[in-house]
Amino acid sequence: MDFDAVMQQLEALGKERTKKIYMSNGAREPLFGVATGEMKPMSKIIKINQPLAEQLYATGNYDAMYFAGVIADPKAMTEADFDRWMETAYFYMISDFIVAVTLAETDIAQQVSDKWISSGDELKMSAGWSCYCWLLGNRPDHEFSEDKLRGMLEHAKSAIHDSPERTKYSMSNFIYTVGVSFLPLHDQALETAKAVGQVEVKKKFLNALGNIEKAAAKGQIGFKRKHVRC
Repeated sequence: MDFDAVMQQLEALGKERTKKIYMSNGAREPLFGVATGEMKPMSKIIKINQPLAEQLYATGNYDAMYFAGVIADPKAMTEADFDRWMETAYFYMISDFIVAVTLAETDIAQQVSDKWISSGDELKMSAGWSCYCWLLGNRPDHEFSEDKLRGMLEHAKSAIHDSPERTKYSMSNFIYTVGVSFLPLHDQALETAKAVGQVEVKKKFLNALGNIEKAAAKGQIGFKRKHVRC
């Protein structure tokens, strides 16, 4: 399938109800409103195609950008490529669920995430913290520096309440993910979550401690997913 065929198929798969849901979360025109599961038959045909992924991502169409992440070849992408993708990631469903997910399948994931976390930009910080969540939930514990993650927990504890809204979500999720998926720092993540308490975001409250405790009750401590991308 070439670019035109993919765009035509995405448009045919779009549903107004799904489009409204995406827009309520921050998506903007152009988009078709394609449920992610509806893209699987196309992804099985195309598999990995980085040139096509670049064409689709450059459209600015949310559905095309999402599908770009599905068929991208992360190992063919450089740090500059990921920075370029982040520049047009205009809301969190792109930054955290397309760019960060794709980055998480590379060897440069941590260094790029570290740069984004220290950037001061809301969505870059969110993507950086999110990428660590994807990494921790997939890769073996021995691939991470315990001291580094300990420092990140301390940073999250001191900075989360004063961070931008979307960054708060990702920082809270990082605390939760360390508590569930990185066994060496499970106890410290619990203590960090207790110290942080509830985090208010847009009149809602995030509760990493409660979520860790729920995961523990279900026997999910130590959970690792087989794949980052679906």
